Amino acid sequence: MSDTRTFVKCSVSNCNYWGEHNVCQAEQILIEIDKHAKSSFNQEFSQEHFGEHKDQARTSSATCCLTFKPKSS
Repeated sequence: MSDTRTFVKCSVSNCNYWGEHNVCQAEQILIEIDKHAKSSFNQEFSQEHFGEHKDQARTSSATCCLTFKPKSS
């Protein structure tokens, strides 16, 4: 089986998953529409938390990554 992973670049250097050359090292990532980002997310959430809702974004700046986890000190 070949490796078909997509490499995600990120500029949030204090994220636990931030890797060499700004490549995200998370096994999976969750991208959400910014309007949902006002919720109090202080940990990773799995799919069952979000259900199967779908949103549309007009620009990439309207999205955010909810997989973010701060690096341990």
